[in-house]
Amino acid sequence: MTSQTILKWGIRTYLGFFFIYLFLPLIIMSAATFNDSRFPTVAPWKGATLKWFQALWEDNGMWNALANSIWVAIGVLVVALPIGIACALFLSTVEGKGKTFIYSLMMSPLLTPGVIIGISTLIFWKRLDVTGGIALTVVAQTTFIAAYIMLMILARMQRFDRTLERAALSLGASHWQVFYKVLLPYLKPAIISAAVIGFLQSFENYNTTLFVKGYDTTLTVYIASKVRTGLTPAVNALGLVMISITIILAIAYEVKRRREAAGAAARAADAG
Repeated sequence: MTSQTILKWGIRTYLGFFFIYLFLPLIIMSAATFNDSRFPTVAPWKGATLKWFQALWEDNGMWNALANSIWVAIGVLVVALPIGIACALFLSTVEGKGKTFIYSLMMSPLLTPGVIIGISTLIFWKRLDVTGGIALTVVAQTTFIAAYIMLMILARMQRFDRTLERAALSLGASHWQVFYKVLLPYLKPAIISAAVIGFLQSFENYNTTLFVKGYDTTLTVYIASKVRTGLTPAVNALGLVMISITIILAIAYEVKRRREAAGAAARAADAG
């Protein structure tokens, strides 16, 4: 047996264990959704049932928490995207102490524990008579999610050819037209990726949200409270629904991407 064969089988074995470790909990969670047991488990198996989907549908508290999480994530994107994009553009165009200060200021929340961000946000705004809620949750989460967005946009900007801007300006375009017609289309993939990452970061956040949510419970906080008071497989049903939606969207995207690639290849062949 050669060293290349050993390496090949070693990589396959590692990937096999990696995917088992990654997907086995999801498979068990999905199976527990159909188990006729009041606890989210697959052993012992007490028979197949669909009642937990009905329990999920009737759990108004969970749906309200899910809606709050979605609204918070949307609010975070509305605030954090412009901040992150503006900071990335600033850092990619200037030099000096201002650049270092802005970069350090934006990165500092990433080095701060979420608990500290949540507590400090609550104390600061409480002195201004602003109580916890969705708005304060948006403010607290934006402090660190904007940094993720900035880093993703900045990474894209480092590969941008500045001569395109100068060429557009020399042809009579205004600075706004350069941004809208040249820079923004170039940044579009990074902006979409940053928006997705920011949405997911907001949706799953717990440490910061716990202190600033007020009476507006988000999904992660709601599930954590359910764990303390008694978790039911209805939560597994919600997870299965979300996983199914994610898989459907991923398949739809891949089909669309392949069709576009095939169309582009066909047009290139016709042009040739």
